[in-house]
Amino acid sequence: MRPILCYTLLLLVVGCKTPAHFSAFEAPSNDRAWEPSLAVLSRADVDQDHVKLYNVRRCHYVTEDVYTTEYRDREFSLDDVQTVDFIVVPFKDFPSLAHTMLSFGMADGSQIGVSVEARLEKHETYSVAKGALKQFELIYVIADEQDLITLRTQHRDTDVYVYRAQATTTQVQALFLDVLQRVNQLGQQPEFYNTLANNCTTNLAMHINALKPDTIPYGMQLLLPGHSDKLGYRLALLDTSVPFETLRARALVTAKANAANGSADFSRRIRQ
Repeated sequence: MRPILCYTLLLLVVGCKTPAHFSAFEAPSNDRAWEPSLAVLSRADVDQDHVKLYNVRRCHYVTEDVYTTEYRDREFSLDDVQTVDFIVVPFKDFPSLAHTMLSFGMADGSQIGVSVEARLEKHETYSVAKGALKQFELIYVIADEQDLITLRTQHRDTDVYVYRAQATTTQVQALFLDVLQRVNQLGQQPEFYNTLANNCTTNLAMHINALKPDTIPYGMQLLLPGHSDKLGYRLALLDTSVPFETLRARALVTAKANAANGSADFSRRIRQ
């Protein structure tokens, strides 16, 4: 059965069982009893070339559900934002679906990760179908890269692929500012997450299209973001100097991330 047909059937079969508390008229809110790792929103102040980023998350995981969370503020010059990587995390049982993220490389060698997610309440679990029914709000998690990657490689047992985007420093910085603007917007005007229209990959595509209109078309590879790396390759947003299969093999960092977990030079080691 074709992946898109499976995906559609999943939404129809599970999605038709509307949760009892669901209301089409309920407004999105930032005021709920959130899962602890999703309880604090990031925000940013930008004054010309000076950036202050509040509440950058760093979770220290024992298991996926047992962790401690700390938040730090960061101040830096916009010129310190130098590179951006595109991260793809295929769903283990359905690799045509995936979570996608960005990671911005800083002049000091650190990385600032951006993960657009469904904002779960306490004891709530994610599902593709519920995500189509206004059951989750949307959150931009701004976090230490090690937090975002090892949660998935070590505690969710999923593969992670990290691709360097082909972009000039000016383009990277413009993308970073556009992301921060969206972070601040959601702090003031919450939105519902939507599995098809307002998810991780559609938001990342929106940022790219805001800087260069119509770069990424809305189509099957956005609905099935497990193939979004192949789309990025076809659009020359990723390195095209080698065959895609070679690039993808190089981008796989799962084993490196698990080996480097807890190290101060995590970001360097997974890119070696």
